[in-house]
This record gives sequence, structure tokens and C-alpha cells, in this order.
Amino acid sequence: MTITKNIILEGKHNKPILVDVFLPQKSLQKKTVIYCHGFKGFKDWGTNDILAEHFAEHGINFLKFNFSHNGGTVNQPIDFPDLEAFGNNNFTKELDDLECVINWVENQNEYENLSIENQITLMAHSRGSGIIIIKAKEDPRIDKVISLAGVSDFSARFIDNETLEYWKKTGVIYVENSRTKQQMPLYYQLAEDVLKNEDRLSVENASKSLNKPHLIIHGTNDPTVNLEEAKKVHKWSQQSKLVIVQNADHVFNVKHPWTEGQLPQQFQLMLDESLEFVTSE
Repeated sequence: MTITKNIILEGKHNKPILVDVFLPQKSLQKKTVIYCHGFKGFKDWGTNDILAEHFAEHGINFLKFNFSHNGGTVNQPIDFPDLEAFGNNNFTKELDDLECVINWVENQNEYENLSIENQITLMAHSRGSGIIIIKAKEDPRIDKVISLAGVSDFSARFIDNETLEYWKKTGVIYVENSRTKQQMPLYYQLAEDVLKNEDRLSVENASKSLNKPHLIIHGTNDPTVNLEEAKKVHKWSQQSKLVIVQNADHVFNVKHPWTEGQLPQQFQLMLDESLEFVTSE
């Protein structure tokens, strides 16, 4: 296996995108997975290297990356030293970042077996799942989609009238990171992005138009994104399969940092189902 970390791509929004590439000894499958983190996430979170290695060990190219405005930096890609960038992130920027990564796969010539001609699967966690459903619907280069603990709606969590009025007046609201205890800003531009691009940023609209193989995996004990959201996306997405993992939380019972020797059975089930989905024709 060849692992190259923190490749720097220039994004469209004046912030770099850091990419990790995990390549198998032999890419016999001609398949590539591109993984997107979720809200308050980053490419090096918890078990993400284990996830990447698992696919590479089975002959599949695997890429994961930090969104340009996720709050990390080139020098500190883990956690959130740049809260100003975090506050100025939005869904359109994340879609642009993902496009930059896909374009890089298409245009790079350093890794011979990494090709846009491969079967390309987009895989994402939580809020990132909405991003990849929209991108897969828009981009004919994408063949399959895997949603892990994914959302069904970007705006439902924060755009009620009372919050919107307060947010517009103050220009910022804050969310606490329960692990780092940081008060993380969300500037009003995020709401403006959703309101201005309502049709494009509708996970429901994108799911109904997707018409590509789509694996949805969700836990019964997810306190962050309710299982009902997975059921909604499954209902909308014509070629979807829903796998419900009993007693799994939002991150399939792992954590950051991950220092345990054995993976929880819920996480292992997610790995097994995802690998089977990618390798199947």
C-alpha cells in the first residue's frame, strides 16, 4: 500500500484543500472511493485512516480530504485552529471543493492507477452525505454513492424564523464543539447560501433525481441525525439500499482519537457493507 498525506490542492475560494491518497499494491478493481467528512469533521478524524486502509487492502483506491473551510490549516489539519474559515464555510464552497478533488483525479498523472475512468464512488459522513448526493446527481463522472449517518435536509436544523431573524441581526451564531470546547462561529452567509440556492441545495430534490446505486447506512442510536432522515432519503433515492445498524451511534461507536485495539461490531458492519457495495457490479 502507498499512502501520501496532505497533498495540497488550490481551491476556488482562496483556501487550500488537503488530500490523502491510499493506493493498493495492485489496483486490479479499477475503482476509486472519494470520502468527505461532515460538520465539525476532518479527514484525519478517529478511524478514517483505518477506513481508507481497509479499502486499499482490498485493491481499491481511496481518497479523503479536508474541505477548504473546515477550520483546519496546512500546518494543523487536525481540529480547528482557523475558526474564521470555519465560520465562512458553506454548502456551495463544499460542492466546489469536492469538484476540485474530482478534477484533480481526472487531471493528475502522478498516480498511474488513479483515473477518472475508474468506477468512482463518493462516500461521506453526516452533513457530507448531502454534499455527495447533490454532486453525484450533477456530475456524470460519479457512479455510486455511500451515505453514512447522512442528513436529509441542510436547512431544517437552523433556519426557523426565530433563529434566522436573530442570526441576520447579529451576523453570527455559535455552536460548541463538545470535544474541544471551542465556540465555533457560523456567519450569516451560511444561511444566505441556503436561501439563495434553495433548489440546488435540496437533498430531497437531488435524491429524487440521483438514479445511481446508493447505499445508506444509519444507526438506531444516532443522537445527532435521526434514523428517520435515512428512511426519507431511502424513499427518495430510486436505486438506494438502506442498512440499519442496531445500537450504532452517529459515528458507529468509534471516537476521536481512536486508540482501541478492536473495532466495534457496528463500525465493522459499516465497513463490510460499504466494501461489498463498492466491489459489486
